[in-house]
Amino acid sequence: MITLHKLGHGTECFSLNPDLIVSIEATPDTVITLATTSKVLVAERPEEVAEAVRSWRAAVIASALRPEAPTLAPGSRAGRTVAGATPQAAHANA
Repeated sequence: MITLHKLGHGTECFSLNPDLIVSIEATPDTVITLATTSKVLVAERPEEVAEAVRSWRAAVIASALRPEAPTLAPGSRAGRTVAGATPQAAHANA
C-alpha cells in the first residue's frame, strides 16, 4: 500500500493499493482513476504518486527475492516427533 493525502484534508493520510491505479492525471489537481472507476483527488503531484508506486513495487520484489529461513510454529522444534510415536514411525512417514 502507498500512503497519500486527500486534497483539502491537510495532514489526513490514507492508504491506497497501487494495483488499483489505472491512471494519474494533473488537471491541475492530481486525479487518480482506479480500476473500480472511482476517482481520488490527492495533494501529491503525479510524479510523486508514480515514485511511491515504483518504490512500493521494488520493495515487494525485493521481499520476494530475499532468502529467508523456514519459519516454525511457536514452541515447535525441527525434527520433533508426535507424542506417542516411535522415532521409526516418524521417519517412515517423512
